[in-house]
Amino acid sequence: MEFCILGTDNLPRTLLMYLSNTPSSASIYFPTLICNAQQFTRTIINRSLQYASFDAKRRPRNLKSEDFHNMVRSGAAFASPFLRDDPVLDRIDRDILSQCPGKPVPGGWCLGDSNDTCDVWGDTDILRPGPGARRLEKIVVNLLSVNGTFRHQCVEE
Repeated sequence: MEFCILGTDNLPRTLLMYLSNTPSSASIYFPTLICNAQQFTRTIINRSLQYASFDAKRRPRNLKSEDFHNMVRSGAAFASPFLRDDPVLDRIDRDILSQCPGKPVPGGWCLGDSNDTCDVWGDTDILRPGPGARRLEKIVVNLLSVNGTFRHQCVEE
């Protein structure tokens, strides 16, 4: 953020001007900015952790139930965009997040038994990784591996 606000070159402001009226500008701005700033090109991994599907004009389309298996197979940590109250969101809650309707997503602070893990809460400052954290760890470890890092770095030699 400091680079964007206090940067001595005009790249952050110029890029913002060009991208301000494009679809998904927020998801394009920061990766493009960082990959084109000399001081950051060798210190980042340019890999989105988000699953998206695009229409024929390369615009993100709303994800639906028929996209569920592709989302899961992609290994992405996040996905978007969704229509409000789309049934696929309930399926994600149930099948991936193990969330019961009207209950919080079970997390490391939930100490209850297997029937209702969030009936008893522990210290919310102490977290134990759950299945979602293990999936995210696997993605990050793969990206940081010797094979993954250089494949996803935005350095052109």
